[in-house]
Amino acid sequence: MTPSAPDTPGPDAPGPDAPGPGAPGTDSGAGTGADRRISRKSLLRAAVAAGAAVPLLATGTVALARDAGTRARPLTPTPFCDDGDDPTIPQMEGPYFKPNSPLRGNLVTPGTPGTPLTVGGYVFGRNCVPLAGVLLDFWQADDAGAYDNVGYAFRGHQFTDASGAFTLRTIVPGLYPGRTRHIHVKAQAPGEPVLTTQLYFPGEPRNSTDTIFDPALLMNVRSVGGGKEATFDFVLDVDGGPTDPPTDPPTDPPSGSWAPGRPYAAGDRVTHGGAAYRCLQAHTSMTGWEPPRVPALWRRE
Repeated sequence: MTPSAPDTPGPDAPGPDAPGPGAPGTDSGAGTGADRRISRKSLLRAAVAAGAAVPLLATGTVALARDAGTRARPLTPTPFCDDGDDPTIPQMEGPYFKPNSPLRGNLVTPGTPGTPLTVGGYVFGRNCVPLAGVLLDFWQADDAGAYDNVGYAFRGHQFTDASGAFTLRTIVPGLYPGRTRHIHVKAQAPGEPVLTTQLYFPGEPRNSTDTIFDPALLMNVRSVGGGKEATFDFVLDVDGGPTDPPTDPPTDPPSGSWAPGRPYAAGDRVTHGGAAYRCLQAHTSMTGWEPPRVPALWRRE
């Protein structure tokens, strides 16, 4: 079988967050013959470009994890999709992820232009168990396709509730050169690695030319009144189960002071900014999650 030619972008120039050759989440065009592997993403993208359907239900909508979970089979984890916007690349211009986003599920402020959009869904473990307390950090472009890299417009984080559900109120993001319409998200179950990915809109012309686009990340979107409603279920590569309650008496971490990159267990005590805090649920700390910024993780003593 002769490998197909590498995907090429549309007439727009590459955007600020378009990856270079070999970047994560892209298919490399280097090499010939056996050196060039046709990835699942390439095949799915080619199928979408040719008009083929991604997994659908009888209703014609994209199949959600909650639908597959009724078949008593392990769920497929949500794909990784990182277009180089992590804070580990501070020199690069573009719509980077910013830590310290506000704790909020509504990114819309009075007078915000754009088409209202509500995104709802659940976060599951691969064993079909809903995951409570999962941190979801969303960020996106505004109606004009611009990111707020100074403040926190259209940026915010939240936690799934006891049933694993989340709701995001925002607007349909605008387009900018080189990319299709999308919403960025980081997801992390307590004490587990962070998943960086993106959510996409069906029927977008640029879906077939965006080199990062993955049909597995399509939301179900419908028009409701003057706005839109979307659904998407995340599946994290973890086994879901009951969350351990805080231990009593609590333990003390090695240093006693909060620090990023450290695993904390429920009940651990830390000091930060001259105050004492107690960990409410297990997680691995990261910049932007300092006490008291995330009251779902820390309680002041």
